[in-house]
Parts: sequence; C-alpha cells; structure tokens
Amino acid sequence: MPVNGRSHIRIARPSRDLAAAERFWAEGLGLTVVWRAVGGPEPGEHDLLMLGWPDADWHVELVHECARPVEPRPTEEDLLVIYVDGPVPDDLVARLESCGGKRVRSPNPYWNEWGVTIEDPDGYRLVLCRRGWSNARA
Repeated sequence: MPVNGRSHIRIARPSRDLAAAERFWAEGLGLTVVWRAVGGPEPGEHDLLMLGWPDADWHVELVHECARPVEPRPTEEDLLVIYVDGPVPDDLVARLESCGGKRVRSPNPYWNEWGVTIEDPDGYRLVLCRRGWSNARA
C-alpha cells in the first residue's frame, strides 16, 4: 500500500511572521530548518519555511504570501502534540516562552493534567505531553 505508518506527514499552516515563527520552532523547540524559499511580490508567490527533526517522519510548513497574506485562524483545539514520555523540562518551556511562545491553559483538562500547552506566535498550540504515546492510548 502506498500510504502507511511510515508515510511522511507535512503539517502546513499560514504565518503572519516567518521570522517570529522560526524563532519559536527552531530556537525554542529545537527543530531544524529543512527548507526555505523566498517568493516574490506577485500573487501566488510565497515565502516558505519548513522545520522538522532530521529523523522524524513529519515536518511543519509555514507559509506567508506578501501579495495576499492569509491571517492564521487557529482555535484552541488546533494542537500539535508531542509525547515527551517523561517530565516536560522547565528550561524548554522557558525557552519557548522567551522565543515568542505563550503558555496557556487548555479547555481540555486532559492536556492540563498531562502536559504543557504553549501558543506559537501565530496562535497555534503546541502541547508537550509528559506521557508516552503507548501510555496515552491506554
């Protein structure tokens, strides 16, 4: 089957400010810039930033089009959850906050009990869950 559990996943979303987003995701979380493209001023041309970990089967794509910017419209349920499988390091949370993130409470008590929720500069939420994926499913 061409689509399976090892198929690479791209999480794409608009960004108001790619420099601020890069600071949060790269300097804050520690993702690596996988690809960067600079577009022009014409409609359809856009700036693109892809971030991920070299060994991961997913990456985040952030896009901004100067000619027709799309305003991000995240909800409190637009989550990227990373299962840390252990305590969420306080220094990681502090670094994410110093790189433009904002710690928030989740409307879902599960995430407040088992993790830390941080909004990125565009308002999308990153949850660092202290459970491991195998424990979270149980």
